[in-house]
Amino acid sequence: MEAVARASAATSAQLRPCPRPRRNRSLPSSSVLRRPGRRRLACSASAADADVVDLFDAAKLTVDKFVKSGMVVGLGSGPASALAVQYLGTRLRRGSLTDIVAVTSSVLSASEADKAGIRANSYQEGIPIDFAFTDAEVIEEGTLAAVIGRRKTESGEPSFMLEKAMVKSADKLAFITGNDKYLTGVEGSIPVLVKSGNWIDTAEEIDDLFLGDAEVWRRPSFGTAGPLGGDHPLVTKEGHHVLDVIFTTPIPDLGQVAEKLDQIAGVVDHGIICSDQSYAVIASKGEVQVIEEKSSVIP
Repeated sequence: MEAVARASAATSAQLRPCPRPRRNRSLPSSSVLRRPGRRRLACSASAADADVVDLFDAAKLTVDKFVKSGMVVGLGSGPASALAVQYLGTRLRRGSLTDIVAVTSSVLSASEADKAGIRANSYQEGIPIDFAFTDAEVIEEGTLAAVIGRRKTESGEPSFMLEKAMVKSADKLAFITGNDKYLTGVEGSIPVLVKSGNWIDTAEEIDDLFLGDAEVWRRPSFGTAGPLGGDHPLVTKEGHHVLDVIFTTPIPDLGQVAEKLDQIAGVVDHGIICSDQSYAVIASKGEVQVIEEKSSVIP
């Protein structure tokens, strides 16, 4: 989703709204959108194509259900978020949404906003966000806790920390993902940002904390490497290393993992997002479900 967006002002008063206004949509606590059977794309009907169509439907529903004229909207990163940004740009050009102030938190989301013709501002702490959306690598059924930051970044790029800060500051937040990533008992990597100076001590403390349940690997800047990250470890723009805490057994509670990581001195941040104001927009074959924590089990 991305090209370079204009730098934002330090305060929300300086944010510039996107051109052209109109229209509100109500937000149900949960809903299902089924794609009409007659809808077809003029492309091959491969599984990959179908997945893109499903994600587009989820992205479209996210904008239609949550975004209202006059809002400050946080634009997240990932394939589904890119589709949502494109669709948001379409609605702005048509005039069915107006006076939207768009805020980005990454080079990717800024690029997508630029391609969609959306004037955007870079997120800064203290900017009030009415609604934000982003991709989730996985969502925990029952709590809607989500994991971001698994996607590969390059050395010198900002980490997921700014995106997490943006979406957590929003009054409402929607995670967009596929049905296969909406799980009970999450497994796989939890990215953890750590201070570079004593990263080995921090890694050992994390390893002891989850002994037998997870492995701790320092992320390399390119290719693959052993647990130490090889000779070229990834260093973020903020100067931190990224540890991938790879759970080999299902995690019973993502929130508890987040609390334990927060208590470790060398941990700067992690990719777990827990929010009382979060929704999950789940794309599956031919339908999209919008779920909130009160009704977060898909039958």
